[in-house]
Amino acid sequence: MDNNDNCENDEEKCGFIPAFNWKRLPQKQYLINKNQKFENVGDEKILFPNCDPEIWLRSCENEILTPLPSKFSSGTIPKWLEGTLIRNGPGSLKVGKYTYNHLFDSFALLHRFSIKSGNVTYQCRFVQSDVYKRNITAQRIVFTEFGTKAIPDPCQTIFNRVSSAFNIKNKSDNAMISVYPFGDELYAFAETGIMFKINPDDLSTEKKVDLNDLLMVVNHTSHPIINQDGSAFNLGLQITPTGPVHCIINFPKHHENNNTNEPKIRIIASIPAKWPLNPSYMHSFGMTENYFILVEQPLCVSVIDLVKCKFKNQPFIGALKWFYDEKVKFTILSKKSGKLVYEFYSDPFFYLHIINQYESSNQIIIDICAYQDPKMLECMYIDAMKNLNKNPDYATMFRGRPIRFVLPLIKPSNVKNKNENLVTIGCCNAKAFKRDGNIFVEPERLVNLGCETPRINYENYFGKDYKYFYGISSDVDNFNPGTLIKVNVKTKSTKIWAERNCYPSEPIFVPSHNSTMMEFFYLHCYGEEKMILIVLDYLF
Repeated sequence: MDNNDNCENDEEKCGFIPAFNWKRLPQKQYLINKNQKFENVGDEKILFPNCDPEIWLRSCENEILTPLPSKFSSGTIPKWLEGTLIRNGPGSLKVGKYTYNHLFDSFALLHRFSIKSGNVTYQCRFVQSDVYKRNITAQRIVFTEFGTKAIPDPCQTIFNRVSSAFNIKNKSDNAMISVYPFGDELYAFAETGIMFKINPDDLSTEKKVDLNDLLMVVNHTSHPIINQDGSAFNLGLQITPTGPVHCIINFPKHHENNNTNEPKIRIIASIPAKWPLNPSYMHSFGMTENYFILVEQPLCVSVIDLVKCKFKNQPFIGALKWFYDEKVKFTILSKKSGKLVYEFYSDPFFYLHIINQYESSNQIIIDICAYQDPKMLECMYIDAMKNLNKNPDYATMFRGRPIRFVLPLIKPSNVKNKNENLVTIGCCNAKAFKRDGNIFVEPERLVNLGCETPRINYENYFGKDYKYFYGISSDVDNFNPGTLIKVNVKTKSTKIWAERNCYPSEPIFVPSHNSTMMEFFYLHCYGEEKMILIVLDYLF
């Protein structure tokens, strides 16, 4: 089963399986009305979600600053397993009598699990952003967010409001997506170009870093790439006189900073956006030994609509445009020179997370958790989540699959036969061929399961040929949607773990101290009226 030279079965070996094999929904999809009734359409099978939406709609009302001892329901944690797990995510949807409209707007809440001598303690604390402090003080929504507009100050005149809308400093700094170590420092991230330095011991907020002030970077991904030496890279966006520019930001090792207290952050590569008035939205990016990989999808930020949203105090989601008839562009930049070296194109798809990428036989293999379109962002509206079990389209809107592209490192001018499949690695149904003067690529589906928040054995296999990745199910109509998935990308096989009414976040791989064959995972889970830390061993 784990033989790397053979596919799992003849169907995978000989027949092309499309990445997405369900019907595409109409391009205009509106949120569900809770009073709407539904009927089956012909003989088509309609699968409704099987989730408890309250799991994601809770709001933390009290921080836990003093470490709280845990209670074990079963099993033990091995004594050698020691360390701290810090997570970041949505913590509270409530501000006074008001409620946010979208899950992405929730206040950033940090969680800390400390594991030592077989015991676990828990703490949680809100990131002390300007958004959090000003909203709590005013007891209303002061800043317009991704899916929620600000509640106007009744004491302001119309002229004050217009002036405030175009104040570049009057933007949300709610860093509620991720948390990453930069050397010996820890930072909470969102996508606004703002980071918060976090104290890893008590979760206090120590410093705010705005990349717009340092580098004129207006936003960046919330998933930087961390090197073994403590340095890091991230993908950002600059607005220049000639238009939007995607740029690679380098955060050097902390100890390289000898003269000041600020790291010597610099831009090492840049390239104009594919669509100048509609730069692509990218939540993550890729890196191999020699290249940076930008996947410019046709979900774009309309510069014109963004200005309109600011003027009208409308949520940022109104500036997102999906160009369903545009291609995805894979932009390959040289790490050595910072210059564009290769371009590839594919049919449109939407993605948030890249699983892994690596070079092999003069090709780049890149694995992505992909969707047909970005309708899953609409699934995160609070009203949509409250009514998800009544919506026959909800599961399809959320339906994604892990797919693999193979990018042959060859210039189109060197391809003589346009019908030739340029993919040469074995046991792979991905394709690449010359079309209209460019290299066009088609993916293969890795497994027929929805996988999200993918993780790998990062320290040993990031940017390298690998065998396994781990994720949580995005198939909300599963019998048990709270499922942990292990995918063998060589055999295209899976193993799963699940417990009823348990909804894990992304699994964190921890190599065993004495065996490379053993796997441990931190799972930060939400269950019925409790928060759970599950440590799994040898289950897979």
